[in-house]
Amino acid sequence: MSRKKKITKAGQSRATIEQLIIAATEEFSQRGYADASTETIVRRAGVTRGALYHHFNGKKALFYAVFQAAQHEIGRRIEDRADAVADPWGQLIAGCRAFLQACTEPALQQIVVIDAPAVLDWNAYREVDETMPGSGFSLLKEGLQDLIDHKVIKPLSKDAVAHMLSGAMDEAAVWIARCDDRRHALAQAQEALESLLEGLLLR
Repeated sequence: MSRKKKITKAGQSRATIEQLIIAATEEFSQRGYADASTETIVRRAGVTRGALYHHFNGKKALFYAVFQAAQHEIGRRIEDRADAVADPWGQLIAGCRAFLQACTEPALQQIVVIDAPAVLDWNAYREVDETMPGSGFSLLKEGLQDLIDHKVIKPLSKDAVAHMLSGAMDEAAVWIARCDDRRHALAQAQEALESLLEGLLLR
């Protein structure tokens, strides 16, 4: 096979994967993982069932790819919000607020907050956030290290603080999803989180 044909085939493969992820994101976010239909996904993507199973080893593997894309989107929103603030402390606050805000958007909430913990095992769930460049967790660690270096917060273990804050925000996101008035719950969670973060400041 010529190099040109290989490149063309690789491009077609990437396009098919992207189409499947887009279609699956719509289906999973609208119906939830349990009720999502792979038949609907391949129809929406405009591909065959064989194409789905050529690229993904079943519905769960496809969901994992959708979850990765959703986590990447959350990380992008965190970074955009943080970059709009000048000082490192303000960036941490803005980034944490952005995470909670993103997790209230229906599609991201269904995929990341509601379905992912139930569908994926804990190691797979955490691995995406901990190893993916630009994820919310990696951005959190970078922000904490920057604050420690500038002597803004106490010189605690960056990893320990990041895991504790991440766990708190994940639980807050689940709590918000279960509340009837999610907008009010989001405001309460953001206020509580900022109060907790202030405990890290060097006085």
